[in-house]
Amino acid sequence: MTLAPAPQARHKDAMTERLTLRRPDDWHLHLRDGAMLAAVLPHTARQFARAVVMPNLVPPVTTVAAARAYAARIGAALPGDLRFTPLMTCYLTDGVDPAELERGWSERVFAAAKLYPAHATTNSAHGVTDVARIYPVLETMARLGMPLLVHGEVTDPAVDVFDREAVFIERVLAPLLRAVPGLKVVFEHVTTADAVAFVRATPEHLGATITAHHLVINRNALFQGGLRPHAYCLPVAKRERHRLALRQAAVSGDPRFFLGTDSAPHAARDKEAACGCAGIFSAPAALETYAAVFDQEGALDRFEAFTSRHGPAFYGLPVNSETVTLVREAWTVPETIPAAGGHLVPFHAGERLAWRLAEA
Repeated sequence: MTLAPAPQARHKDAMTERLTLRRPDDWHLHLRDGAMLAAVLPHTARQFARAVVMPNLVPPVTTVAAARAYAARIGAALPGDLRFTPLMTCYLTDGVDPAELERGWSERVFAAAKLYPAHATTNSAHGVTDVARIYPVLETMARLGMPLLVHGEVTDPAVDVFDREAVFIERVLAPLLRAVPGLKVVFEHVTTADAVAFVRATPEHLGATITAHHLVINRNALFQGGLRPHAYCLPVAKRERHRLALRQAAVSGDPRFFLGTDSAPHAARDKEAACGCAGIFSAPAALETYAAVFDQEGALDRFEAFTSRHGPAFYGLPVNSETVTLVREAWTVPETIPAAGGHLVPFHAGERLAWRLAEA
């Protein structure tokens, strides 16, 4: 990574004004389908070389054929001036066929498989009702070296929504790692100090993604001046101490933590409804948001590792050869973005950000 100091420092010490790094990847992304896919894909492709694409469509992506078809639709929606590789995933159900998973892995169609606890989040009704039911599948994955991507929340209605991640670690994740040793697991979009501590105390076959928005907001953002539906996501943002723990993990240089935006677009009308959808559309300013966090934490020297190196190393993939450059230049995130006959409200809508992705 190249750190270019300003010709004239703004403060006493020279300040980085340009940041050039290996082109990063997004290890957790929702692209949706159809007109929404066409609207949101360019925002990701301008920044990231690859992305792990979530399979929670309607119907979900559960077969090799469905994954191939979805990848083809993503390719067709990609503007001709952008290069981008989707990494497809298989949606696990109680009845998933281990042979189909193995075929998808051997044919390099599936990069991973996704575990949604049933009814945990958007389009997860077909998810797994009891992880013990799919242990034979997970044993196959461990043998193959195929990563398991986990939405880490319990769905027990007796558990407080702010405690569901911590309870998931105790009830599901820790027993799973003991039952299927060697299984490569990504604990996705971690939101708590409990999750950070668990990852650090677990052998290296457990990694974790951290979103941009969970580094920036805590649960107060949901209620500032009224109910804020565009700050609602799952897992929901937690207390300030958890946000600070996530920031420390992200900038620590620990290779088990890496970038995964969990950018999840929903039309504004669906976010602002009586029962609004969970998800934050962070793609338009994802890399700039992460850069601001690392800048604030005095850790720009570790930014490339988090964005561009830790994820490929965990997945066993090469680091991208291309580069991107961020410049310290204020810009305003759009209030809305047209999409699918309506509009999206992006993360940081109407706000000024200090870093901007330079055009290629």
